[in-house]
Amino acid sequence: MKSMKIATIATLLTVLAAPVLAQGDAAKGEKVFKKCAACHAVGPDAKNKVGPTLNGIMNTEAAANPDFKYSKGMIAAAEGGLVWNTENMTAFLTKPKALVKGTKMGFAGLRKEADIENILAYLATFE
Repeated sequence: MKSMKIATIATLLTVLAAPVLAQGDAAKGEKVFKKCAACHAVGPDAKNKVGPTLNGIMNTEAAANPDFKYSKGMIAAAEGGLVWNTENMTAFLTKPKALVKGTKMGFAGLRKEADIENILAYLATFE
């Protein structure tokens, strides 16, 4: 029942918070990613930090990195079927704690849609 509520909330937030985004600019996304780099890493030598590495994150199930200890909230969201597609990632980057209750992610979110589009384009280069 709880995982069903999480999936319903995730779907609702996706519909309300994020229209399908146009493709962003990966070079600009690399600059925006500097806000994320204190906790996350990407690239061939990426290692988990406070947050998991984000290589291959797009279109994968939440909490899928076996070498990272996720919060109970993120595990519950994953059990509820959360997948990091464009819509869910947009909702999470906009307001993480609204999409995943109990996430350890302390970042409040990005305000500009363009920044989110650009980060998604940048993350997609690490598939």
